[in-house]
Amino acid sequence: MNWSQNAWAYCDLLPDAGVIAVLLNPNFPPAAGQLAALEKAATMTSQRLEVFKASNDAELNAHLAAIVQQRASAVLVAADPYLDTRRQQLIRFAERSKLPAIYQFREFAVDGGLMSYGPSITDSYRQGGNYVGLILKGAKPSDLPVLQPTKFELVINLKTAKSLGLTIPPGLISFADEVIE
Repeated sequence: MNWSQNAWAYCDLLPDAGVIAVLLNPNFPPAAGQLAALEKAATMTSQRLEVFKASNDAELNAHLAAIVQQRASAVLVAADPYLDTRRQQLIRFAERSKLPAIYQFREFAVDGGLMSYGPSITDSYRQGGNYVGLILKGAKPSDLPVLQPTKFELVINLKTAKSLGLTIPPGLISFADEVIE
């Protein structure tokens, strides 16, 4: 995933953001690469990141309290199966704390999160189905290339933006694949 797109979305939405809190699971193997890409994007966009690493409920709860205490301007929730299973908790936290938050999967925005940018799960399943079809026709799995996601979606929830007192710039809306009104 192009993590710099998340930073770009925040720059467009919150150009004067102080600190953007990044919530990630250090035990998730891709986390180091995600963080490196975010740090690079933050440098390019002059954004300040504060990283909070959580891999269990105790750490997550402590870091959510710390994000509020440190007066973060926004939250970016990194891709991770553990954090994905805490979707409702993370959305409610952002709502209660009045913090704009961006997530990886569209389901977060559909469930009330402000915005999401990440791979299309539907398209990923389509790719998986194509692979199954090739294998059923006799292809050896070891001969098939490793695929990366090819379709990414930006989803913006205008109801949530309104509740946060945010006006989403028209340019950002024009890039959205889905706008929830």
